[in-house]
Amino acid sequence: MSVRTPDPDPSGDEPFGDAQSAPAGGANPGWLSDVELAEARRRLPMLYVEGVPVRVDGMGQVTEVGILLRATPVGEIKRTIVSGRVRYGETVRDALFRHLENDLGPMAFPLLPAQPVPFTVAEYFPLPGVSAFHDDRQHAVSLAFVVPVSGTCEPRQDALEVTWMTPAEAATDALAAEMEGGRGTLIRTALASVGALR
Repeated sequence: MSVRTPDPDPSGDEPFGDAQSAPAGGANPGWLSDVELAEARRRLPMLYVEGVPVRVDGMGQVTEVGILLRATPVGEIKRTIVSGRVRYGETVRDALFRHLENDLGPMAFPLLPAQPVPFTVAEYFPLPGVSAFHDDRQHAVSLAFVVPVSGTCEPRQDALEVTWMTPAEAATDALAAEMEGGRGTLIRTALASVGALR
């Protein structure tokens, strides 16, 4: 959630729910150590981008939604979407592209407009019930985008696989129950924003 302020890891690919160590010796002064990141998370909201990958037909209608299967640091398997922090000095567009490529592979070919506009802004809170979205570690503000992809998706990093579902399958309560942090609500909002819910 990716969805970033300065990252603790060289790839900058920490999704919601993961914690990774800083590079040895603090190789990049823009990265935060684990202690610095934890302190920042206690004091201010973190900026993320999230991408809902979709396949579209020739008329631009969404035909499939890509849902990631990811292993968490504690060994749980969760459904989620592309997400990660925005790095210091990085544009939102560049952050979104970077996370799409990191999670879906370099051959996914995401189709980003020159000036992406989020379909919603999601706020994740450490206390459940404040909003539909929850992240135990932090208060995070996420800019969420629907992103058509035209290539082959081969998950990388901690994403285990991409499951392509119809919009109706992606909007079910059963899938929402498998998704981390309230992202089932985000998927439904994404599908509604592009007219894919019937």
